[in-house]
Amino acid sequence: MQEINQGKTIGLTRRAFTGRAMAGTCIVALVPAAALAAPPRVEESDETAVSLGYKHDTKAVDAKKYPKHAATQRCVNCAMWQGSATDPWGGCAMFGRKQIAAEGWCMAWAPKPGAA
Repeated sequence: MQEINQGKTIGLTRRAFTGRAMAGTCIVALVPAAALAAPPRVEESDETAVSLGYKHDTKAVDAKKYPKHAATQRCVNCAMWQGSATDPWGGCAMFGRKQIAAEGWCMAWAPKPGAA
């Protein structure tokens, strides 16, 4: 095999070709894995979570501290939920790139438009 480099022909051995091909394959294989890594999850102790009263489980919300909370209010049925109805964790407009629990709740909860 021969490789052309700036108008000059350079001999390319089978070993060099195989090594370059394998390196290229490894790089391509690693890119999708990094791109598919799940975003970090919000911790209840995070500053934003504390300020919004976020809990991973709506049943754990302090009713005395948050009297407007209802047991039917969950992140998955909030207008700010950025996931499908079946996702256990998803994005939220209030928490940036961190994910929240579908069964969670915070003070920013608002009903989805058109929901009863």
